[in-house]
Amino acid sequence: MRSTHSNATPAIVLGRGYTGLGAMRSLAQVGIPAWIACPAGDLAARSRSYRALPGTSPWDGTIDDSARERLQALPFEQAVLIPCADDAALWTADIAGSELSTRFRTSSSSRATLEILQDKDRFAAYLAGTDIPHPRTFAIAGRGDIAAVDFSQLDRVFLKPVDSQRYNREFGGKGVWVGDRAELDAQWSRLDALGFQMVAQEYVPGGADDHYFVDGFCDRTGALAGIFCRRRLRIHPPDFGNSSYCSSIAPGDLSTAIDSLATLLAQLSYRGIFSAEFKRDGRDGRFKLLEVNTRAWWYVEFAARCGVNVCRMAWEDANGLPVGRTGERYRVGAGCVNLHGDLQSVLLRRGPGTIPLSRALGQWARAYFHVFRIRDPWPGLSLLWEGIRQRILKAVSRPAAAQATKVG
Repeated sequence: MRSTHSNATPAIVLGRGYTGLGAMRSLAQVGIPAWIACPAGDLAARSRSYRALPGTSPWDGTIDDSARERLQALPFEQAVLIPCADDAALWTADIAGSELSTRFRTSSSSRATLEILQDKDRFAAYLAGTDIPHPRTFAIAGRGDIAAVDFSQLDRVFLKPVDSQRYNREFGGKGVWVGDRAELDAQWSRLDALGFQMVAQEYVPGGADDHYFVDGFCDRTGALAGIFCRRRLRIHPPDFGNSSYCSSIAPGDLSTAIDSLATLLAQLSYRGIFSAEFKRDGRDGRFKLLEVNTRAWWYVEFAARCGVNVCRMAWEDANGLPVGRTGERYRVGAGCVNLHGDLQSVLLRRGPGTIPLSRALGQWARAYFHVFRIRDPWPGLSLLWEGIRQRILKAVSRPAAAQATKVG
């Protein structure tokens, strides 16, 4: 449903890729004029909703020493900032406390609150002082801390970066498995030498479909203006990938998780968009809180299509307007598929939980597509073409590599 916001304060989306595209489309869905700060060749730039920031050298959204100057130079009397990455969320919190806040508004928590939730070490330390269920986590500031990780008392262990955004940018993942103390020492030493601060975390046993998400928005009064619950059914790549197929579920299915999250957000005086990930622990049936994203997330458009448009809420809240609350009312039982990832998940997965392609096809036929839209086809088609191009390049490179091996 569209509203009449065409002449209202514009929004500036600070994001790229899936999240930037989803935030931009969510704003377009309700008629809020939006520009996006992203690279010219980005996925979001292929959308019909795309508007590059004005200027001879448009700002691509990079948060660096020149970002504030680039923002200040934009020809907007006023605008609302919508962050789609961790560094952008911290940066907009700084803008909210600066002289630029009269021009560039944002619905944001304090930097101190965001740092607790974003920094995995500080987040684990904070949760340790609460009754909120969470996996056991061990800070590793030096080699001496490795001895405190008792592998005999833990199911499985993995190393997790404190700065997940930088780690994902460099390695394209979220962590690395360690089987024993010697391997933990070796992997930590390697990553520490590269400048990564890491924590060791207990792996909560279970499959991809034991992961649940509570997404939503907290307004300036601290009220939960909207809640959207979903369950991950499949993931790609395995273990440390992202949801390739998920489904919206009723809030009642996650009542204890919602209560835990509401308590945490209230304690931290949280304001803004959030996406919290839980995993149901089969050993005790409790939902363990894994992380809280302090910004728009991959599936933000899916939430909007189901009736919980957190980007619209953030825009209203930043402008001091009444926030249109959805509470816990949204479409339940809707699916959303990232087709590129889910094809690989279905075709390559083996063992328990494997589903036949015929069943997956039935799910896809009824689901929302994560990127492809009939009315906005080019982002999805560009991903399809890139996938085909990569397969062609691999097919061509294999014979050449084999020939080179023979010659050598």
